[in-house]
Amino acid sequence: MWTHRSWQGRFLPHPLPAHERLRAYAGWCTAVEGNTTFYATPTRETVTSWARQTDPAFRFVLKLPKVVTHERRLAGADEDLRVFLDAIEPLGPRAHALWVQLPASFGHTDVPALARFLRGLPTDHRYAVEVRHPAFFDDARAARTLEGALDAVGAEWVPFDTTAFFRTPPTSDAERDAWSRKPRTPLRSRALTDRPIVRYLGRDDPARTVEGWQPWLDVMVGWLREGRSPTMFVHTPDNADAPDLARRFHDEVRARLPEVEPLPEPIPVGPSTLF
Repeated sequence: MWTHRSWQGRFLPHPLPAHERLRAYAGWCTAVEGNTTFYATPTRETVTSWARQTDPAFRFVLKLPKVVTHERRLAGADEDLRVFLDAIEPLGPRAHALWVQLPASFGHTDVPALARFLRGLPTDHRYAVEVRHPAFFDDARAARTLEGALDAVGAEWVPFDTTAFFRTPPTSDAERDAWSRKPRTPLRSRALTDRPIVRYLGRDDPARTVEGWQPWLDVMVGWLREGRSPTMFVHTPDNADAPDLARRFHDEVRARLPEVEPLPEPIPVGPSTLF
């Protein structure tokens, strides 16, 4: 997501043509979750526009289409996958990882299917898998089985940290909606590769979001000192302040590790003035 109604005029200039919104977002953050690709594969022309609006170092973490992961559960979807891979080709190095988000019903007995699927994927992409079945978090044997399948192909396990969100009852309409839809999975902070990816869900109150991400600061700094290159996505139920919060998290990491490069300067939202 690189556009949001509440961002217009705050983080993104308004009005702004659709084909320029990603460029404006890329002034705030250097990575984006490609969640829309879950619902529909974009055209090559659309993806070419994405590439034109971003630097080669910008990171897209693109979700595989739901027909592949949820409807066909990784089997018999070769043509859908081929169309998707062809469509995203213009991104080149910007395709940081292809994100295999699996349904909550995909459990430890399905790991062999995942292993076969991953082995059949092109090796010119990196892959990251997000699971939601409780067994992978409660059963050490199930976790080891999954890690083995991922290790075999150099794929990452993407944690979706909702622990801070579920710590206390919701207080807004957006939080109440997320309360019924988001997975309640235990905190996981182990990286399998040199490019770990973390998805973090805070609260609509920025102060509580910042409070909840404190453990991730230690994790991120540790990964960076080990030579890893992590990607952190910061969400809130309404996402109203997400770009600013993402930059704040980055600043807090840099305060501990000054050698981390700063984020770019955002495109000015309003007209420049002389005073």
